[in-house]
Amino acid sequence: MALFLSLLLIFMFPSCNADNPPSPGYYPSSTIGSIGFNQGFRNLWGPQHQNVDQGSLKIWLDTSSGSGFKSLNSYQSGYFGTAVKLQSGYTAGVITSFYLSNNEEYPGYHDEIDIEFLGTTPDKPYVLQTNVFIRGSGDGNIIGREMRFHLWFDPTQDFHNYAILWNPSEIIFFVDDVPIRRYPRKSDATFPLRPMWVYGSIWDASSWATEGGMYKADYRYQPFIGRYSNFKLGGCTSEGPSSCNPPSGSPSGSSGLSQQQYAAMEWVQRNYKVYDYCQDPKRDHNQIPEC
Repeated sequence: MALFLSLLLIFMFPSCNADNPPSPGYYPSSTIGSIGFNQGFRNLWGPQHQNVDQGSLKIWLDTSSGSGFKSLNSYQSGYFGTAVKLQSGYTAGVITSFYLSNNEEYPGYHDEIDIEFLGTTPDKPYVLQTNVFIRGSGDGNIIGREMRFHLWFDPTQDFHNYAILWNPSEIIFFVDDVPIRRYPRKSDATFPLRPMWVYGSIWDASSWATEGGMYKADYRYQPFIGRYSNFKLGGCTSEGPSSCNPPSGSPSGSSGLSQQQYAAMEWVQRNYKVYDYCQDPKRDHNQIPEC
């Protein structure tokens, strides 16, 4: 009887503590097949600082260069994911990233959807920064839409899956299939609609990456390494048919998330969100009307 009651309690109240988010109940990554790096990407810069082994990628930063990569195709919408393992130790000033952008197509006036891992000092956890730019980053009037998180695990110990889902109605950021942020399309002016490519990189952002630039990259600890595997590119390419259906992040196939997914996202934001641009009193809210 005791065993029966224990199992019943587990079923009724799924495990949820400060280390494990509640189950989202739906796993969009399972709907997209994995590909090797060379099947979907190419080196963009720093080729001597990139190594591909059995479909997985290692890029690194030292005093001579960092490295970046870019998808072979541009996309109008899609689910874009990769598993990442970050470097441990002193990584202040270093950014390891996975993101969507059209900055080469529209320099100074581009759109971008970011997942950025902000390096840190050994006594503090990594920060995962999500961000959305719409038509204007890089032109001297940067309007970021940052939401930052700590993670409920150590991202240096193993690979974890990170993903961006972008369709005409919303952007959803996932960590191990748990939604951590949803950015809905409230107006055309506050939502990226032009085709984008998928990028990743490791680079020195000492001026701002770690505690507002307080801690810089220290090349006594070089090389700084980012490891990527389990790439997923699923969606509508720019050259594809107009009949292509954009992906959904919910089990219903519609926009938004299921009740169980919303509960998981709320748990993450309640326990691990460390910054939200909409709640920053120093921001000019005339520039961010979606808040």
